Amino acid sequence: MNKGESAKQNFLSGMNCSSAVALAFKDELKLNEDTIKKLVIGFGGGVARQRLVCGAVSGMVMVLSFLKSDGVDKLSIYSIIQSACNEIKKELGSLTCGELLEGKVKVDTSCVPENRTEEYYKKRPCAEICEIVANITQKYLEEK
Repeated sequence: MNKGESAKQNFLSGMNCSSAVALAFKDELKLNEDTIKKLVIGFGGGVARQRLVCGAVSGMVMVLSFLKSDGVDKLSIYSIIQSACNEIKKELGSLTCGELLEGKVKVDTSCVPENRTEEYYKKRPCAEICEIVANITQKYLEEK
C-alpha cells in the first residue's frame, strides 16, 4: 500500500484529514501514533472545522517540515512546501477546505464534528483529497 492509499484508509477509518495524511508517514517520522495525532488533530476540517487551509495540506506541511527541514533554513522548506502546494492547487483547484467542499456538502463551521456514516463518506471528497496530498508529500520526500 502506498502513502496515498494509506492516508485514504486512515480517513475512511475515522481519522480527520490532517491525522490521516500525517499518520501515513509515521514510520518516517519515527514518532508514535498518539504523538502524531496530538500534533495534528486541531488542523482537521480546515483548522478546527473553520474550513480554512485543508487539514490534509496542514498534515503535509507538518510532515515535510519535520522530515525535510533543519528547523532554521526557512527558504529551503518554504520553497519545498510552496512547490507541493502549487501541485495540490493544480490538481484540486484550491487549498481551502471550504472551497474543496463547496457544492458537495453543507459547509458547516461549528466545532462539532459530524458522525462518520456511510452517507458522510459518500458525499465528500476528503478521502480522495487525503490520497492525493499524501502521494504529493511522498514525491517531495523522495526528492533530494
